[in-house]
Order: sequence, then structure tokens, then C-alpha cells
Amino acid sequence: MRLIRRADGYYAQFSIHIDRNEIREKTGRAVGLDLGLKYLLADSNSNFVLPPKFLRKAEKRLKRLQRSVSKKYDQQRRKNKQRQSNNYHKSRIRLAKQHLKVSRQRKDFAVKLARCVVISNDLVAFEDLKSQNLVKNRHLSKSISDASWGILRQWIEYFGKVFDVETIAVPPHYTSTDCSDCGARVKKSLSTRTHICDCGCELDRDTNASINILNRGIDTLGRREFKAYGDEASMLSSGPLGGVSFICELGICPDSSGRASKTTIVVAQFAKFELDHRHLQ
Repeated sequence: MRLIRRADGYYAQFSIHIDRNEIREKTGRAVGLDLGLKYLLADSNSNFVLPPKFLRKAEKRLKRLQRSVSKKYDQQRRKNKQRQSNNYHKSRIRLAKQHLKVSRQRKDFAVKLARCVVISNDLVAFEDLKSQNLVKNRHLSKSISDASWGILRQWIEYFGKVFDVETIAVPPHYTSTDCSDCGARVKKSLSTRTHICDCGCELDRDTNASINILNRGIDTLGRREFKAYGDEASMLSSGPLGGVSFICELGICPDSSGRASKTTIVVAQFAKFELDHRHLQ
């Protein structure tokens, strides 16, 4: 147990181990998530979630509270090593409570969004973003911190374990520039919001990235399952199921090009193949 001091009081934290497993009906759906600033979340089904911008909305009140704290701060008291006035401490507590409110709003939104995403899909692939490096950009650091990508990822992975849903973090490199249809690399600036390729593919920039993320997540899962099952996996791929990726283990079948775009995902009637002689004959 440990005691934690917050702006609104003290809290006691207990560390206990509980195996939380919740039953959920299989949906047979897989989704890729692209995290950004214009849209907090864009998935491979062309669904978008706007960022709530809790810090931006609270900035006006935070500035007013900060000015109040500054006005009540007495430099002479500090030089004389005296305690600041009661009005100063009251103002400081009000400012701290407002920051705490913003923090809790971010967490509440992330928890609800992550739960909704996880229970609606059997496979969730997302970008492995390094927020600590991204906030070094002084032009975007406030917006990146306000988006809270790290908190959202933590809760997606947590609910993935609770509901037994595969959650896969994939490298974010070239997800926005690679074409999700033909694989060609189309360079574009950050201000270009539409992906247009010579093959005829025209998608929203974030939707194209989310489809690439989903394809990479399926490839990663296929390699992971192949290594886990070893010889049994090779027997399945060389038997009557030859030509079908081992990702069919989870009921998702990619197309002939090896990619699983949103229009070519086939859902099997079963969750997993049973490794018996019926499938090997």
C-alpha cells in the first residue's frame, strides 16, 4: 500500500493480483488504427474520432488561475523565509485541481474509446509511436501531449488482455506514404490530406495509413503464429489449405496479393482450426 497526494486530497493505493477475463462474442472483424492530430483516431473502415482537446478548452481558465497565483505570490516573504499567505495557497490549490480535472478527462475519454474499439474487433493493430520523441517538436508538442496517444495505447492493450483480443503495435514508418492498394510509395507533405496513387487509389490520408497498419499487423501476427506452431503450421500451409496464409488460424484470410484490405477480408465460420486429421487428409 502507498499513499498518494493529489490536489483534491490523499489516496491509498493497494496492489493486488486479479485475473480479470470477460466473455465477449467474436465479431470476425479486424481494424487498423492511425493516431494523429487532425483526427485522434482513424480506422481502416473510414471511421474518424475527433480529438477532444481538453487542455485547449481549459486554457482560458488555467491562464486566469495562473495569474491569480502569481499576483498573490510575495517575493519578500520568500526572502525572509516566511510562509506564503493563505490566499496564495488557496489559489495554488484551485490551479492544481484544474490541471487534475484535465488529466482525468483525458483518462476517462481514453478508457471509453479503448473499450469500444476492443470489444468491436477480434484484431486491433496500431502504430508504435514514440511520444517522448515526438513532443520535441516545439510547434506540435502541446497538441501531441493533449492527444494522449500513450494513455490510449495503454488502455487498448489492457482491454485486449481482458477481452482476449489480439492487439499488435507495428512500426509507423511509411504508413502514410505507401499505397494500401498497390504498395507504391507516394511521397506527400503533411498538409496533403488525400492519398492519390497512379494505380487509381484515392483515399483519405489517415484511412490509407490505417489500412497499411492493419496489413502490417496481420503480417506480424502471421509470423508470430507460424513460429509458435512450428511444424504444425508448415503442415497446414502445405496441405489442402495451401495458398492460404496461416493467418486464417484467427479467421482472417488475406487476398492473393498477401494484403488484407478492408474489401478483401474474409471471415471464416470458425475461430480456430483444429489440428486433427480431418484438415490434413
